[in-house]
Amino acid sequence: MSFNLGWFSTGRDQAAVDLFTTVQSAISEGVIAGRISFVFSNRERGESTWSDRLFDAVQREGIELLHLSSKGFKPELRRAPGRLDEWRTEYHTKVMELVEPYRADLIVLAGYMLIVSPEMCQRLRMINLHPAVPGGPKGSWQEVIWQLMEARATEAGAMIHLVTEVLDEGPPISYCTFPIRGGKFDSLWGSFEQKVARGSLQEIKETEGEDEPLFCQIRSEELAREFPLIVSTLKNLSTGRIRLRGREVFLGEMPRPGGICLNEEIEKTLLRR
Repeated sequence: MSFNLGWFSTGRDQAAVDLFTTVQSAISEGVIAGRISFVFSNRERGESTWSDRLFDAVQREGIELLHLSSKGFKPELRRAPGRLDEWRTEYHTKVMELVEPYRADLIVLAGYMLIVSPEMCQRLRMINLHPAVPGGPKGSWQEVIWQLMEARATEAGAMIHLVTEVLDEGPPISYCTFPIRGGKFDSLWGSFEQKVARGSLQEIKETEGEDEPLFCQIRSEELAREFPLIVSTLKNLSTGRIRLRGREVFLGEMPRPGGICLNEEIEKTLLRR
């Protein structure tokens, strides 16, 4: 039975286009035993050059493209003090009406820049990428990296998790890790420690920001693994090696509440590049 995927993306940058084409290529090559039956975006054509490029890529593949502009949906309600949750619920009720006829086995939030409503979390099975290992730092990828640097961490990584009502805290499905000590990292840590000794982490954030060399190297290594982690996770889900039952994750018939490490598959992918 073909694994039926739904795809949610705001289409805010080139990475959104690249991720879609990467996964679609993996499907075409038989790596992922499934199909993307629809792509939904909270943008309409003309709202952004990048989302328009994503829409072009989707339509070239002959995949159904669905829209509902969040910018144009009840803007007065969205801006009203204390009513954002109400707007979010109403908006995603309409979204569910659009996508439910496609009966997706799983929906991938692939650069979808809205927080979904609790009702949609309960009715649809959705997964998302978070740029940290299970139990690791919360927040945006920038916040995660600064937290790793502040904690003098020895490893970093990323995970795919189920989307629940609590932001970024759904059960982990899969993850990968990589060391941020040894080799090229040691000299970067040394320089970082010298700068911290002369000032503070806050000063580094303000003066160098994302250009700080250690920060850049951690981000580069994490980015290199994001797409392989997504493809590998979808491959394993589509073949049934990884199974989801409600909000529980299984490797075959064995429950894996902490998620499944896919380091071996991902590092092999990187070696082939």
